[in-house]
Amino acid sequence: MMNWLDTPVLRIMEKGLDASSLRQRVLANNVANVDTPGFKRSDVSFQVALESALGPNGVLPLKETLSGHLAGTQSPAGVQIKTDNATSLRNDGNNVDIDQEMADVAKNGLYYDSVAQAIQSQLGILRKAIQGQP
Repeated sequence: MMNWLDTPVLRIMEKGLDASSLRQRVLANNVANVDTPGFKRSDVSFQVALESALGPNGVLPLKETLSGHLAGTQSPAGVQIKTDNATSLRNDGNNVDIDQEMADVAKNGLYYDSVAQAIQSQLGILRKAIQGQP
């Protein structure tokens, strides 16, 4: 029997939620260390993972379920946590800008909410199909 929840769209959205959750933890760590001398801010780069998951030209990759099918793409690269060692905003070596961090937290929250809403919509479509509703 086919796994109804194992679709390329839901897998990509799941990866988006995972990356956004990781980014929230990294941003919270930056905020928590705003007054720590020598602390360097970090951020999560998941745009590369999303582009890799979408495949060339922004198209979802094919899924190979039988040996006669066309080959799909490799699994997407993981998200990366990058530390910004190049800048320093203060004399103590810390480079956390609290205003920028809070803006990033808000932006990340909006992203997470929109992906969660898209997943809810996809599951609603599946629910209607299972129930035979138009």
